[in-house]
Amino acid sequence: MLIRSFNKILLASLLTLSIQAEYRVYQYMVSSRLQPQGPASVIVTSTLDPNSYVKYNGGNRSIRVNLLKTWMCKGHTGNKMPCKSPLALTAPILESAEQERPGAQNL
Repeated sequence: MLIRSFNKILLASLLTLSIQAEYRVYQYMVSSRLQPQGPASVIVTSTLDPNSYVKYNGGNRSIRVNLLKTWMCKGHTGNKMPCKSPLALTAPILESAEQERPGAQNL
């Protein structure tokens, strides 16, 4: 009897919860330690944290990784591109606002 009551309460609480998935996106400046004559560095966007990214791509002896920025994305990650950076989304808005202001000065 107690188990049935517990199961009903558990089921009711699971149905009422709003479950939202989210994940972190990282943007790196990646350069090779092995081939200095190639491109100096590349900007990479990944869902791997800095340590995992370095280990997955050959370790500290083969690549140098500098974290540029990070942000959170809401939703499921499966087979989708990561969401855009909030700064990338607001940049056009800020630029248009500056152009609309008379006498705006660039600092």
